[in-house]
Amino acid sequence: MHVKPARQDYIATLDLLRLAAAQAVVIFHYFFRGAASGGALVEGYPLVATLAIYGYLGVNLFFLISGFVIAWSAEGRNWEQFAMARFVRLYPGFLTCMTITFIVVASVGAPLFSISFAQYAANLSMFAPAFGQPFMDGVYWSIVLELVFYGWVTLALFTGVFQKRKLQLIFIWLAISALNEFFIGSRAIRMLLITEFGPFFAAGVLVHHIHAHGRSQVALLLLAASFLLSCGTVSVTRDWMLNEYGLAVSQPHLVIANFAMHAMLICGVLLRSHVQPSALTLALGGLTYPLYLLHQNIGYLAINAAGPLVGKWAAAFGCVALMLFVSWAIWRYVERPVQRMLMTWLGRAVEVTLARFRRASAQAAE
Repeated sequence: MHVKPARQDYIATLDLLRLAAAQAVVIFHYFFRGAASGGALVEGYPLVATLAIYGYLGVNLFFLISGFVIAWSAEGRNWEQFAMARFVRLYPGFLTCMTITFIVVASVGAPLFSISFAQYAANLSMFAPAFGQPFMDGVYWSIVLELVFYGWVTLALFTGVFQKRKLQLIFIWLAISALNEFFIGSRAIRMLLITEFGPFFAAGVLVHHIHAHGRSQVALLLLAASFLLSCGTVSVTRDWMLNEYGLAVSQPHLVIANFAMHAMLICGVLLRSHVQPSALTLALGGLTYPLYLLHQNIGYLAINAAGPLVGKWAAAFGCVALMLFVSWAIWRYVERPVQRMLMTWLGRAVEVTLARFRRASAQAAE
């Protein structure tokens, strides 16, 4: 990797990686988890289940990509700009998809799923379990971890640590992650400092640092450490899967898959000039967020309904196609317009609020 001459606005290969990660999770849910966990799907897919089980690692790939993209987004921005950009990026799509899921499940979800308005209201916060309610869809757990990561980056930008002490901060984060995952085992620390998945976020940040500022021995060593640590933390999920499903990816295969994911991110950055940005790549990347949020519970209901009519395979693949189309439509006709409007409105509101705060501070100092 080398120092880039100027900041790019868009790397098409990362959007293709996002799509691959989202599709991996969809495959995991439709072809493995749906039948393996509580019988959400009436019929399973044993012929492909042993391959589909690897799809859950798409979430880990998402975290790798997120580390890169968030470091990129934070570069040259102050904390207000970063926080506003992240809110605008996440909340409109979340609100839309969560509301659609609520309407569909409330209408046709019984007896497979039960739902209430209290659950919907709690999910408006994106932190439903904090209010004693379950997520509208189980996939939302990873969005919470993303938000925690964004919160720490915002704090690091506010204090200036991100700009001046990024590598030292990552070293401390990796050290805490190792201590908690292998020795302490605190659930509170795991949630607050995302120690289980921290090495993936950290690796993404480090790949961006090397991409933007050039190779250094410290950055390369930290990247190697984050990879090695992530090889250990993926076993935590493996243990959970063994308890939940009685089946899990073997440890050697997890290490190979983990190496492949890190290589995919690095290759995606290195090969960025070979995939030119286009309306297609932008759309493929844009639809991944609504696809991730929408596909699980609604997909289970759709496959169960269509299976007896067209067969389980046609139902599953038809559902994938439907979810891709609906997700694209949400991105194109809801997310993008609302994001543009919100960015303009929030930008003005933040500017006015900060100006008033500065005037009040100056008057108090006189």
